[in-house]
Amino acid sequence: MTDLIPELRTPVAPEGTGRVRTGMAVSRVDGHAKVTGAARYAAEHAAPDLAYGVVVSGTATKGRIKSIDTSAALAAPGVIDVITHENRPKMRSNDLAFKDMTAPAGSPFRPLFSDRIFYSGQPIALVIGETFEAARHAAALVKATYDIEEHDTNLLDSLNKAYKPRPLKAGFTPPSSKGDGEKAWDAAPVKIESEFYHGVEHHNPMEMFASTVVYGEDGHLTIYDKNQSSQNCRWYVSHAFGLSKDKVTVRNPYVGGAFGSGLRPQYQLPLAVMAALKLKRSVRVVLTRQQMFSFGHRPETWQKVKLGATPDGKLQAIWHEALQETSRLEDYVEVIVNWSGQLYACDNIKLDYKVIGQDRHSPIDMRAPGAAHGVHALEVAMDEMAYQLKMDPLAFRLKNYAEVNPLDDKPYSTKELRQCYLQGAERFGWKDRPLEPRSMRDGEELIGWGMASGIWDSLVMVARVSAVLHADGRLVVSSAASDIGTGTYTVMAMVAAEQLGLPLERVTFQLGDSTLPLAPIEGGSSHMATVGGGVHGACDKLKATLLKMAQSQKDSIFKGMKAKDVEFNDGKIHLRGQPDNGIELSALLAQAGKDRVEEKFLMTPQMLKQRKYVRAVHSAVFVEVRVNEKLGIVRVTRVVDAVAAGRIINAKTATSQIIGGVVWGISQALHEESFTDHRLGRFMNHNFAEYHVAVNADIHDIDVIFVDEDDRVVSKQLGAKGVGEIGIVGTAAAVANAIFHATGKRLRSTPITPDKILLGDHEVPVAQRS
Repeated sequence: MTDLIPELRTPVAPEGTGRVRTGMAVSRVDGHAKVTGAARYAAEHAAPDLAYGVVVSGTATKGRIKSIDTSAALAAPGVIDVITHENRPKMRSNDLAFKDMTAPAGSPFRPLFSDRIFYSGQPIALVIGETFEAARHAAALVKATYDIEEHDTNLLDSLNKAYKPRPLKAGFTPPSSKGDGEKAWDAAPVKIESEFYHGVEHHNPMEMFASTVVYGEDGHLTIYDKNQSSQNCRWYVSHAFGLSKDKVTVRNPYVGGAFGSGLRPQYQLPLAVMAALKLKRSVRVVLTRQQMFSFGHRPETWQKVKLGATPDGKLQAIWHEALQETSRLEDYVEVIVNWSGQLYACDNIKLDYKVIGQDRHSPIDMRAPGAAHGVHALEVAMDEMAYQLKMDPLAFRLKNYAEVNPLDDKPYSTKELRQCYLQGAERFGWKDRPLEPRSMRDGEELIGWGMASGIWDSLVMVARVSAVLHADGRLVVSSAASDIGTGTYTVMAMVAAEQLGLPLERVTFQLGDSTLPLAPIEGGSSHMATVGGGVHGACDKLKATLLKMAQSQKDSIFKGMKAKDVEFNDGKIHLRGQPDNGIELSALLAQAGKDRVEEKFLMTPQMLKQRKYVRAVHSAVFVEVRVNEKLGIVRVTRVVDAVAAGRIINAKTATSQIIGGVVWGISQALHEESFTDHRLGRFMNHNFAEYHVAVNADIHDIDVIFVDEDDRVVSKQLGAKGVGEIGIVGTAAAVANAIFHATGKRLRSTPITPDKILLGDHEVPVAQRS
């Protein structure tokens, strides 16, 4: 069924929006619903007889639950039940049943599965009440005792325990090497060696994780859940609880930010399902802000980069190794070092990557996973080498510009990074930059200009799309895609509207329901090329069907015409260049006696063609900082980010995506880190008061340039690539490099907080930072 699902409240553009074309700047069709409160998020869907669940978080880091006393909680007014590992509903016992579509190698965490404690903050009980207040009060009455085991959460004390990860997850390519990076580095006339450290970061989207499970009379579960794939969560629930997928519908029509935290189902989902199955009634579970720090996060990493070059600036060796935390249960992996084999021409490249098991929850992808840290280390090292050579940092990058992929000599599908450099530098005024650090000052503030490159994969996956033209001339296009705030509703409707020549308000793109046609998980900046290509393909098939219908009419003017001979405009099909020689689409359906015409399209990557190319988006980030050295305060006052990301479909939402990424890159560079008390194995700043993020006062001018590019290898239908990840990549490095230019202090760990500015060259070395 591909008609509109009423419960989704699918947004449409306001009347009068009119014709759109891809590349225009179009406001979000879901904007009005969001600002007026009409958009319902996971915790806002009503259900009759709704009960409320509150999670009880454990206080031990490793060991076993010795006892758990729920008597006081059960005796509290309004409490229905308390679920623990001792009385939970039946669940599957094998690891495979709990593996979602993005699970890494190993054994997934299973909430309330046994008495085992794997990390601090692990859920140990779910209190269910008639009201949220009753459940929240009773949750504080649950008491547990533990058999404590020795834990380890200190990455820097465990660097000698690193190991190669177990069989790897799909999408992760182990790093390869070329030439003899070690020997070439030893022989290089000019060389640098640097260590980098990045602390844990947490996603912290505005919407907390929540699941509302509506229990139907026939036992069907309709689940409103905050996630990045309704179908991935349906897969997880049906397998973990042994339910037929026909008995589970998952919906996520609106998502209040996710940034990767919703790629995997979080633990409130199985807990809410447990409660609904046990009580046979509807249940809602919402995590607290503190509990948002009790699952996946961007992993802590240690890196070393060595560069060797000739005196005239030609790279002879690139050597990049990374060690990264994972959990005891799973080997979570990221592409951290691979980017160092793609960005710069070099004959000798040595790349290495290992993980270190810690007593934490498994990390999870966070915006530009791997690249946010890996490119930071490489680009700061490139800046350091440029100064060693007494070369302008941009000139050094251009000197080593890669015309083909350095590791395997494959061509790029498209690569306009050179234009990113040139256009970004021109807009920023880079030619006026003095080479020497500490050369620019305004009163008490030192001024610095820094730059960095950015790179991210251009991914295409598999998707199915349905397009239905109704008798009233309204077009409904459907796929189980997700809109995590990126503007998916709008861009897909734009593609469909342009294809059928309809005003935007006559087109609805329906997403966020697991019963809709197959869509990939919304991640990796893949939705535009994948689902967007599917929308284009479905509409193309629909146009062909409509042309055949028009040709079958008596005395048709379309007889013998081919697709190139006709146009679709203003709700009608007509001869090309002859808008008066045609027929209204609604009239065409009426004459054919049809109330709807539907076509479906399966979007698949052009694997045979694509494997011949390296496919990536690129950027050049230019940053101005002002540093008050006496106070250690850094202000990022100006950013120019030039991006090559294929054809831009919606200039407005694409620009917003880059701006959002840059803001987060500034936050990564200067603010964000989750601190652990290793004696407790616990994150200590698990709230917005102490986990510092960039706010309005920290953000100034951000100028986004989209360099012309059209990539028909990545996206045969649209020529588009994704823009969600690339905005953050390179930003932190550009900030760090600008700080060096301002102060002459080379700081290699993030965040660069005031104490590090004040310490400068006396910054605590990485190896002693534990």
